Amino acid sequence: MKNLRIHICTLLFFGLFCFLFLFYGPLPFFRDFLITTAMRTKTHQYLATIFYEEEYIQQVFLKNSIIESKEMTNLDKIKVKVGSKKLYKKENIHGSGYSGYVVEIYDSTRISLEISSKLGKEGEWITDVVKRTHAKIAINSVGFYDPDWSSNGGIPHGPVIQNGKVVSNFARSSVGGGIAGFTKDGKLFLGDVSTEEALKKGIVQGVSFGPFLIMNGKKSTVVGNGGWGRAPRTAIGQRKDGTVLFVVIDGRIPSSIGASMKDLIQIMENYGAYNAVNMDGGSSSALVIHGKVINQPVGGGKNGLRKLPVFWIVK
Repeated sequence: MKNLRIHICTLLFFGLFCFLFLFYGPLPFFRDFLITTAMRTKTHQYLATIFYEEEYIQQVFLKNSIIESKEMTNLDKIKVKVGSKKLYKKENIHGSGYSGYVVEIYDSTRISLEISSKLGKEGEWITDVVKRTHAKIAINSVGFYDPDWSSNGGIPHGPVIQNGKVVSNFARSSVGGGIAGFTKDGKLFLGDVSTEEALKKGIVQGVSFGPFLIMNGKKSTVVGNGGWGRAPRTAIGQRKDGTVLFVVIDGRIPSSIGASMKDLIQIMENYGAYNAVNMDGGSSSALVIHGKVINQPVGGGKNGLRKLPVFWIVK
């Protein structure tokens, strides 16, 4: 009995030592990972705020960030191929701590933006959007107003341009980037511009989100861990030949912790993206092909999904 008590006390002491070492010790990697990952979520920020003061959290973000290009997409460099016999190709991808999917879409003129049928009031399941629009492929798009962490996904952040018209224009979220959208001829434009400037650039389908990952072939600079931690991710990119890349990474599950912004940049670079941008991730990340949910969403709703306001679809 005495030996058992000694053994339990030893384990408790060792556990306390490990806890203090990880959370308050001389090595910042774990603290930075915990803070940047937790604070980028809506429901798990307490994992950081319970242990660290606001001032220290802000210091961590100053050391971990993304420095984006101040350029705009040079649309003249993009040559879109129209009428490809093959619509898409899906590939499974794996990296350090994550797994997910890359979908190459060969005719970018078949990509459009779809909004919730109750936009402004309530989001929609991505699977219902696919059924309603007869889309072949769909992914989630922009973030949304979620003050209580349990909203119904009805109000998207920033301007939403559909078929050349502004259908929503709520306040932008502070995630970097800017306008990301497609011209009539299927060219992906990225730029930190106003809604009016985006329309003048010929954007007919667009949203506001970020950060930008690659601009005109130049990668954004990742300082520290980038300030976004690891989580489920969604991103879109385009090659010079017009091929569009939909990237969806699983996260918050045992087989895949999630991807960092550095991971997303590397994936996009590996697949030849000339321009690329991060979309809303976390519980929003979803990929549907021919009506089937391909990834493992963690939204907690039907099929693990969450109701959302805006989607990228391929018909």
